[in-house]
Amino acid sequence: MDPAAAERLHEWLASEEYNLNGMGCDFRGADLSGGDFSNSWFTDAVLVAVRLVGASFYRADLQSADLTGANLTDADLVKANLDEAVLRSAVLDGADLVGASLCDVDARGAGFRGTRFIGAELLDVDMRGSDLSDAVVEENFFEIKADDTTVLRGLRGTVFGPITVVEGDSVREVGGAELEAWIAARGGQVQVIPPRRPSR
Repeated sequence: MDPAAAERLHEWLASEEYNLNGMGCDFRGADLSGGDFSNSWFTDAVLVAVRLVGASFYRADLQSADLTGANLTDADLVKANLDEAVLRSAVLDGADLVGASLCDVDARGAGFRGTRFIGAELLDVDMRGSDLSDAVVEENFFEIKADDTTVLRGLRGTVFGPITVVEGDSVREVGGAELEAWIAARGGQVQVIPPRRPSR
């Protein structure tokens, strides 16, 4: 719908340039499923409701991108930068977020069914209403915000805590054995390992 974004895509497809510069572009209305956007720049891009099924964003910069309602099913987001991105109601089922960075992210109502968060950093990520069914975590910084509408059935692996639990007007931090029990009560099986500071 945005002529400037369409032109940027056409120029990139017609050239031998490997990395797309989509910074600040509005890609609404596009279907970019299966695209290889490894090492590309989508900083501040608008990708609202864009189809990105099976797309590769390996080491891509998606900082502050608006991915509200985007379909990222089975996408490769290994080592991608998603800091300050908006993932509200986005679908990331089966996506690979190994080593990805998600700091200060709004992921309310997003789908993460079967998503792999191995070695990822989730710091101040709002996952209220999100579905983490059968997602895999391994040595993750998992400082998320969750509530009773956050689905954790089948979530498994290891995390550093704590998480922030919102219950009505009450907000509290839950970590250690209490966090393990809180997740187990919701059908997940996660081991909380001793905390350490993020590497950066």
